[in-house]
Formats: sequence, C-alpha cells, structure tokens
Amino acid sequence: MSPLVLGFQEVEETQLLLVGGKGLHLGELAKMEGVHVPDGFCVTTAGYQKAIEQNETFQALLEQLTTLHVEDRDRIGEISGKLRQILLEAEIPSDVVKAVARYLSQYGKEFAYAVRSSATAEDLPHASFAGQQDTYLNIIGEEAILQHISKCWASLFTDRAVIYRMQNGFDHSQVYISVIVQRMVFPQASGILFTADPMTSNRKVLSIDASYGLGEALVSGLVSPDCYKVQGGEIVEKRIAAKTLAIYGREQGGTETIQLPPDKQKSQTLTERQILQLERIGRQIEAYLGCPQDIEWCLADDTFYIVQSRPITTLYPIPEEKDQDYRVYISVGHQQMMTDPIKPLGLSFYLLTTPAPMRKAGGRLFVDVTPRLASAAGREAFLGMLEQSEQLLKDALETIIERGDFITKVPPDQEEQRSGKSNINAAPPGVQPPLEYNPAIVSELIHRNRVSVEELKQNIQTKSGAELFDFIRDDIQQLKKLLFDPQSSAVIMAFMHASNWINEKMHEWLGEKNAVDTLTQSVPNNITSEMGLALLDVADAIRPYPELIRYLQQGENDDFLDGLIKFDGGQKARDAIVAFLSQYGMRCAGEIDITRTRWSEKPSTLIPMILNNIKNFEPHASRRKFEQGRQEAINKEQELLSRLMQLPDGEQKAKETKRMIDLVRNYAGYREYPKYGMVNRYFIYKQALLKEAERLVQAGLIQEEEDIYYLTFEELLEAVRTNKVDVHLIRKRKDDYKLFEKLTPPRMMTSDGEIISGKYKRENLPEGAIIGLPVSSGMIEGRARVILNMEEADLEEGDVLVTTFTDPSWTPLFVSIKGLVTEVGGLMTHGAVIAREYGLPAVVGVDNATKRIKDGQRIRVHGTEGYIELL
Repeated sequence: MSPLVLGFQEVEETQLLLVGGKGLHLGELAKMEGVHVPDGFCVTTAGYQKAIEQNETFQALLEQLTTLHVEDRDRIGEISGKLRQILLEAEIPSDVVKAVARYLSQYGKEFAYAVRSSATAEDLPHASFAGQQDTYLNIIGEEAILQHISKCWASLFTDRAVIYRMQNGFDHSQVYISVIVQRMVFPQASGILFTADPMTSNRKVLSIDASYGLGEALVSGLVSPDCYKVQGGEIVEKRIAAKTLAIYGREQGGTETIQLPPDKQKSQTLTERQILQLERIGRQIEAYLGCPQDIEWCLADDTFYIVQSRPITTLYPIPEEKDQDYRVYISVGHQQMMTDPIKPLGLSFYLLTTPAPMRKAGGRLFVDVTPRLASAAGREAFLGMLEQSEQLLKDALETIIERGDFITKVPPDQEEQRSGKSNINAAPPGVQPPLEYNPAIVSELIHRNRVSVEELKQNIQTKSGAELFDFIRDDIQQLKKLLFDPQSSAVIMAFMHASNWINEKMHEWLGEKNAVDTLTQSVPNNITSEMGLALLDVADAIRPYPELIRYLQQGENDDFLDGLIKFDGGQKARDAIVAFLSQYGMRCAGEIDITRTRWSEKPSTLIPMILNNIKNFEPHASRRKFEQGRQEAINKEQELLSRLMQLPDGEQKAKETKRMIDLVRNYAGYREYPKYGMVNRYFIYKQALLKEAERLVQAGLIQEEEDIYYLTFEELLEAVRTNKVDVHLIRKRKDDYKLFEKLTPPRMMTSDGEIISGKYKRENLPEGAIIGLPVSSGMIEGRARVILNMEEADLEEGDVLVTTFTDPSWTPLFVSIKGLVTEVGGLMTHGAVIAREYGLPAVVGVDNATKRIKDGQRIRVHGTEGYIELL
C-alpha cells in the first residue's frame, strides 16, 4: 500500500510518482544542512487516485480528453470543466482526511498553511509546467485545508494545464497530482533566485529578483522586482525597481494587496550581506541537486526560507569538454543551415566526416574556436572572414574579445600556427592559391565524384555485419578525400576570391553595388539549382492530365507512385518522378543528419511542391527561367565591360574583369557539388545500415528499424557484433531528443554557458526596418509566407518566403518565390547561393524573422542593403 501522506523528511528520491516534482524537490531540500524549509507534508498521488478510482463518469471523461487535439479548444474547455467539477464535489476518502489531520496535529493545526499542487509531470528536467497548477496561501483550519486540497486536485484539469500536457506529449491519464501543505512564512521580502543568469545563460552569474511581502506579487506581475546579479561572491549588477505594491497575509486567512509607503518604494529590498548570503544558499542547492536551479525564497526574521526549487529547463546545454579552461564555441548548424537537433547516429557520421574540433551540446555540434581567437593574427583573420558572411557572429565574438577574459599571449613561433588564415582570401594549409580559369576542372571533379559513388553502390552490396561497418569507416576516408580535395577547395576559393574582387572593383571603379549577384544567375553545373528546375519538368509531365492532378490533391500516401499508372498519362508521370528521385532522391530537409527521411523513402513529400509548380507555371518554365537568368548575366557582363572601357586604363580593367567573370561563372556552380556528393554517400550508407536494423528487429532486440538512429556508429557496431542492445539507452535518447527539439541553439556560446547575441551596426535605415545580411541584390514587394515546414508550403508566384533556414531540399520552392528572408545564413550558405543564381532578392541572418514578420503581411525586401520593411 502506498502511503497517503508523507512528511518532507520522509520523502525518498525514488518517489516522484507519489509526491510529484515539487514534493520530491522539497523532500531533498528538507534534508540539506543549513537550508531552511518550512515544515510540511505531501498528500500523495495515492490519495488523489483513491478519490477518482470508483468514479466511472470521471474515467469516461478522461478517456474522451485523451482523444482530443490542441485545436479542439471548445471541447477541451467543456470536458476539463466537468472533470474539475467532479473533483471539487468528490468526497475526500476518510483515510486521507485522517492522515492529513494527524500531520496537522504534528505541525500545529492553529497555524496558517500554503496549499500547493505538485503534479507528477511537473518540475522535471525537460518540462517545468511552471504555473500550470494552482497555489493557495494563508489557509487556516483543517476544513479549509481539505477544501483547498480538492481545489488543487481540480487544478490538474485547468484548460492551460491540459493544453500544456498535450503540447509536451504527456498522457492525461498517466499524470497524477500530489498536494503540498506547508507552514506559511510571513516574509518581509521574497523572490526568485536563478543560479544561472536567465538572460545570458551564464552559469557563473547568479540572478536574484526580490520584492517586499509575499512572492505572489512578483509571480503574478503585480510589481517589478529589484534585480541583483552576483558572480563569485561579488555583486556585479544591481537594478532597484520602484515597488508601489506588496501582498501580505491577513490574520484571519487569505491575502491582501497594500500600497507601500513612499520611502520603501525605491529602497533596496535586500542588504548587500543578505544578497551574498542568498548567493551561497543558491550555490549550495545547485551543487546538491546537480543542475542550475530556479529557487523561490522568503526572508523572515533575518532567515532565508526555501519554499521551492526546480531545474531551469530553458538553458541551452554546455558543450562537453574535458578541458576546464574558458572556451568559445560557434554553432555548426548556423553554418550548415540546419539548426534542428541531430540524432546520435547522425552526429556520429558528421563527426567521422569532419576534421574540425567539434563538440556536442543539445543534439547539435559546435566548433571550438578558442585557438583562433587566442592570438592577434588569428583574431584578425577570423573576424575578417566573418565580416561579409556572419556579421552577428562577428559582433558577438568582438564583445568577448573586448572583455579579454580568455585571451592569452601566444609565443611568436606559435603565432602563425594558431592564427589560421592570415586574411580572407588566403588558402588554408594544403589548398592551392586561387586557380586560373580552366573550364575543364569542374567537369573533371564532378566526374571523379560520380564514378566514386557508383563504385560505392556496387561494393557495399556484398557487405553485412561487422564487415559493413569496417567498409563504411574506410569509405568515409574516400569521402573526406573528395570533400577536402585541394583542387576542389581551390576551385571554391577561386570563385570566392573572384566574387570579392568583382564586387570591390566594380564598386570602386563604377559605383556598382554587389555586381556579382547578377553575374552568377543561371551558372552551369549547379546541382542544387538544377534540381529546382527539374521539378518544374516533372510538373510538365503531369499538367495535361486533370485526373492525375486530382489524384495527387487527394492523397499523400507513400505508395502513390503505383497508383499513378491507373490514370491516363500516369506511366509518363511516374517515370518523370522516378527519374527525378534517381537523381535527387537522397535529399531531404536537414540532410546533413543521415537519419532524416529522404525523398526516395517518402516520395509524397514532393507532392505539394509538384502541385505548386502546376498551379504557378506554364509549360517549359524551367528552360525559360534558366535562359532568362543566363541572358541577364550576359547583359550585366556586357554593360560592365562597356562602362569599364570608358575609364582611364579601361582596356586593362575590362580584360582583368572579364577574366574574373569567366572564373566566377565557370566555378560558382561547383560550390554546391561537394555537399551533394556527401549526401549521396550518406544515403547509400543508411540503406545498408537499415538492413542491419531489420535483422535486429527480427531478432527482437529493437522494436523498429529507426531505433538504431539513437545509437552512435560505434554502439550500433557493438549491437550488431554482440546481438545485444541497451533499450533503456535508446528510450533515454528519445526523451533527450524531444527536449533538444524545444531548444533554440545559439550562434555562439562560452564554456560558462553564456550566450552573446551580436547586433548589426548600420545607420540611416527607415524607421522600423528589420535588419539582416544582404546576400542577393534587388528589391521586391510581396506577400510574406512564413513557412517552418517545407511540406506545408502553399506558395503563389510573387510570394516572399520567410523561414528559419533553408538547405538544398528547399530549392524547389525557390522557383515559385520572388524573395527570401531567413533567420540563419551567410553570404556563401546554400540559400544565398541559390537566391543569387535565381535572381531573388534575399536577406538572411534576420533575428527572429519568423516571429517579427506575420504570415500574409506585405513586406519589402531590400536585398542590396540588407533590411526588410513591413508595409
């Protein structure tokens, strides 16, 4: 039999399901030496279950609630209201009443108590549920306390608590509620203490909010609190708020709001000594509970009482690091245009492929750039490289550098070694200097990559078991040779060098801004932009057949390809889609994660894009679009050369410019190919590994093939070799991944967990302009379509796509839009390259674009200057 009531001292750390998150933490705090927790007890979930178990109406309503979705607000409100009513009217079981009376006698029936809810899905490391259930203060007398226990039970089914559980994937029927009954403290001051700064996430800075009276005034937003920040025993910041009101307990029970006298309104709530004492208590609790805490405290008779402590669930995890020195990390996802979390197998493959010093945090990868910043030459080179491509990151790093908290003197012989590139155009070690123009190089590199992929497809078919893993590990070396081939890198460097040269010289000689944007339209050999045009050709194969279009509009099941052949024109349509998939089927959103579902695995993903193309375009649009862009580039080239010829020394300037333009147009398209080659290989590896997963499923070791995604490469090898799988590890990793999905990764963070957001430093912009990085010239007005999931895109020609990030899989949408705005990106990231090639004005790196711009709003995108106006 589970106990119906437990005193705080009796609560054990395994009893979450009995006392809920809040009760469990109070039980831990009550056992800590030197931490004062007001006396109290938990009415356990066993009491709540006893009250509802015989009520058939309650159980039937609960079943109905579990079938609803977040959108069913009216129905949620109706059923939740009935459940609350049942709980308020239900008689509290007699043995629960007796147990409560016994504990009240022990702590003093005459005293006032706080009665608070503590749900089993509350104050957890991955879901705080803060404010979802109810709290009642200054409750006096056994009868009143019992009434408020019923009210706390009922608060499990407030609309907000029900919707929160739905949004966080909790089953209502598996969430129970305990009630905390705790001696009231009547404080002169109270507040909240965060052991990590909630604004910057810095784990070394502790933040205290404080106001007079009970904490309800602060929590409810009635008053602005004082805010004190403390680091290492020193108060580093103080903000004293004007506090006009405070909430105090009344003698006869309940609370009242009173006006504070003028002299108290602007006085400091806590003394310096009290602030530092509270810091010590906070650090002690954090060390005991093992993670940063959000702590509620009260000050009465010069003693601090702790009434609640929960993990801070919103902090981004710090990268794993053996070294204890101060480090600076930058996000790989922001460079790769994929800020979603990556599953463990995906992280493994990326780490096997990259030579960069990477660390994992929150299901993402971060590069340790501390060595690049530790010397003057390294800093200058690195910041110079970010000047055009990542201005927000550059500004954030400059903030760190100006503080100088980690910069060390580097011996002269290490200076060059630590500095990396000496300037933006210099080649890294092993890379040749920019190439001369040679039309054959790109074709040779692409041919070499294709041959290598075909060989891999043939050779991997005979491999299985542990031998397959050895084979893949060896082949990744081949992939790395192709990715980091000095000639391949030199082609990309040459393109970047020539692009910078053209933009600088045309601005200097002709006053022309971003000339290269037009010159890179419709370049040859761009595998990604060709993909967007190829899907237009697929639409051409379907457009003449209304029955086929209706069939595609009706269903998006994954066997739709087989259903096509029942209709007139169906075989032709099927052949066109299959041909597209054979060339591009290894792509998908977030494709750097090998575990993501590819278009070949879920062809229905393409249906909305095909239907968009049928709706928005006439036949043969791909050729027309490509030719239009090519002609605009030719015209721009002729115009520039003609104007240069009129200048002093014009013939030489035109000759040099012509050489650079040829180099750009010949090499620009190749920029996208190495990643295409990598994704191609990843899909071949994945298909082979899924055959191993199928064997593990058949052996009953895992439930579904996708379970292998939650193991690293080495763990999966071990599972295949030994026929043993740690299913608890897989379950934990799945829970971790759900948590990581809710986190927003920072562009940059430090080993203290501090996140610094950079700012764009620009003047003379219109009032209300939303600033970003200009990456593709031109100006366009249109309807903003805020799209977070590519499969839900419903675009019309002339729309402006606003999203968090785009990777190559988004390219088919680019043919339908007139402009692009993204939250993530740089001058050479995928979205920018394709926007220039398609001639779309684009602004990237726009902080919170998807929140600041509303879907359907008319906006003006200034791609040349780098800002957006809301019209």
